[in-house]
Amino acid sequence: MTLVTPPPIDQEDENMLVPHSDLVEGPQPLEVVAQAETGSTTENQQVEDPQASRFTWKIENFSGLNTRKLYSDFFVVGGYKWRILIFPKGNNVDHLSMYLDVADSSNLPYGWIRYAQFSLAVVNQIHNKYSVRKETQHQFNARESDWGFTSFMPVSELYDPGRGYLANDTCIIEAEVAVRRVVDYWAYDSKKETGFVGLKNQGATCYMNSLLQTLYHIPYFRKHSFGSADIMIVVLQQKSLPKSFGWDTYDSFMQHDVQELNRVLCEKLEDKMKGTVVEGTIQQLFEGHHMNYIECINVDYKSTRKESFYDLQLDVKGCCDVYASFDKYVEVESLDGDNKYQAEQYGLQDARKGVLFNDFPPVLQLQLKRFEYDFVRDTMVKKIKFGVKSLPI
Repeated sequence: MTLVTPPPIDQEDENMLVPHSDLVEGPQPLEVVAQAETGSTTENQQVEDPQASRFTWKIENFSGLNTRKLYSDFFVVGGYKWRILIFPKGNNVDHLSMYLDVADSSNLPYGWIRYAQFSLAVVNQIHNKYSVRKETQHQFNARESDWGFTSFMPVSELYDPGRGYLANDTCIIEAEVAVRRVVDYWAYDSKKETGFVGLKNQGATCYMNSLLQTLYHIPYFRKHSFGSADIMIVVLQQKSLPKSFGWDTYDSFMQHDVQELNRVLCEKLEDKMKGTVVEGTIQQLFEGHHMNYIECINVDYKSTRKESFYDLQLDVKGCCDVYASFDKYVEVESLDGDNKYQAEQYGLQDARKGVLFNDFPPVLQLQLKRFEYDFVRDTMVKKIKFGVKSLPI
């Protein structure tokens, strides 16, 4: 479920950020759980003043490399040793794979942790503005001692002499690393750090938690649904909320659809708000209207029906962004051949069928149909871009 409200929703980077050890064959590092008492070790001391540095790595005779992976010399940032790890021909993909690696991870004490924001780049030696640079952040530990981009850039572009990434068969790679304060999850106080607290999962209620958190951050909804802090505490009692839907303990451990839950919740709120000063709040926030129509081509006959909606189901498959999804939603369907329209006294007629929007609500809820299967790629279709800021709604 996507709520379209300003500011625009961020979109995910299409490139997977993973430790390379999750992809390569061979023995995997053991998972080490940091105990609370290890938080005071030298390696886990907080870095109050972030330290940043840039490292440049020039690799000569790049196209002649016959090794699967290659490490740079180590460099020091924030008192820690780092190095770059690359797979020149790709880490089981047809892209250059590149990661930031903790150089001395095998010699560090038990439970070590360090956190860094970093960027990795392949420099374009003809036009610097075409350099490929990607950035991310990660909390490194014994299990994930390297992190980066498996699909950094296509190998075909990297090795193309006309592209400018290899000059005199030399590749220039840059890393910018800033060591940040380690987040101690054992002592982390969400209320103190952010002013908000999370919600405990009762078994399979993560979808409920996500919905409640989303609705809570709509100011108008929060004001009219909760009113005061005391009411909010009562309303958000998670064990009471499912019971109000008629769910028992078994239902709480069953996965439910978040769109279904959203509709049930809004219906319950609408019912409870009747006869109060906040009656009509849900409709004002979420209700929009569209008109379904069927228009005959060869005779003067048209059928229309106005309907309300609280959310819209948009296709993802075959759509590059939300604009394309909306275009597909209002796409005109031809009724002809064996699918002609029965136009009362005119009988079966060729016609056009479609939908037109009358108005949109202040908060537009979109259910993106990311559950359609792509048989060619053997995966669910999920990727879509958001241009929410400029949607003309």
